[in-house]
Amino acid sequence: METKRRYEILDGLRGVAAIMVVIFHLSEAFSYDPVYKHLNHGYLCVDFFFVLSGFVIGHAYQRRMASGQMTRWEFLKARLIRLQPMVLMGILLGASLFFFQESSYYPGIESASIGYVLLNMLMSFFMIPITPEWNVRGNEELFLLNIPQWSMVFEYIANILFCIFVYKLGKRGLMVLVAIFGVMLADSALTLNLFGFLQAHDYPCSLNAGWSLTSEQFYIGVARVGYSFFGGLLLYNLLNRQKEQSTGNAISGYRAFTLCSIIVIGIVCVEQIGGYEHPLYDGIFNLACVGVVCPLTVLLGARAGKVSEKMSKVCDFLGRLSYPLYLAHYPLVYLFLVWMDTHHEASFMKLAFVSVGTFVLSLAIAYAAMKLWDEPVRRWLARGDKR
Repeated sequence: METKRRYEILDGLRGVAAIMVVIFHLSEAFSYDPVYKHLNHGYLCVDFFFVLSGFVIGHAYQRRMASGQMTRWEFLKARLIRLQPMVLMGILLGASLFFFQESSYYPGIESASIGYVLLNMLMSFFMIPITPEWNVRGNEELFLLNIPQWSMVFEYIANILFCIFVYKLGKRGLMVLVAIFGVMLADSALTLNLFGFLQAHDYPCSLNAGWSLTSEQFYIGVARVGYSFFGGLLLYNLLNRQKEQSTGNAISGYRAFTLCSIIVIGIVCVEQIGGYEHPLYDGIFNLACVGVVCPLTVLLGARAGKVSEKMSKVCDFLGRLSYPLYLAHYPLVYLFLVWMDTHHEASFMKLAFVSVGTFVLSLAIAYAAMKLWDEPVRRWLARGDKR
């Protein structure tokens, strides 16, 4: 039996990125302004997730798909089993806390009915987005109950494209595909508007898009997932797949994890570059991170040597926790935003206590969701699928 190599460091990095997403979302309560956020680039973690996803999909499925050992339908079932249970849990958490968010910050919730919430739950489960006009929260997000679900729409799109034809592409075909999406990515980040999809904004140059149902947002979302997901797949193909079981010797596992974690954290912590006067500078930073830094970080983690048993356990835990944390934290962030709106004059100690408390509670809920829901449900569904 062939034993595929485990990429423990990539698992750990997924957890680090998920933690930074939570911190980024909590920090938005202190400033929504795209220029004056202290943790300004947390949204780029999504692009990092996409690169990781493409790499892992290639590692886990490409050979089986190309050889006929796995059909398209079997691949889609495997992905639904992996992704959909936590999508449902995020929806349930969002619905259970929805009416507790009624406030001056979200005044439209007062007019929402239980039927409206139930309909949104159904639409969210089947990945049907809503228009900004239909969102009583007053935001423009694709999904009312759990904002981070927007990225799952693009994850599913990439998975569907992979199983339809991309798995059959060789390295050259993937290079062409990634180059096409690279042009779209540069167009979006630098606001070149080569194809007429972009609109005029006070602050135009950014890849923080894809989460609203407009042609511009959809275009940027497709560019982000297309370049990063298929770029991750290309990275996997560029590595010598015949030597998957080798441990690599570029850098030790511990050093690689430390360095890659610093890179991911550093990207999030870099403040906006250029201000309102020179937004192009920040667009260049966005493009450099997504186009070069994120793929190279994944490559570094994939090519690193073995990790210790203790380090392997840490990375495994972070990897397992990452997806539940990503999809379970934002219902608490809604409540945190409401609290912050009514406590502008709170002392530093109170702000710190509530902020840290929300973060810790997010971790606890994610852990509970992982142990009591995500992993048991996926095991049950996998057993049923094998029958």
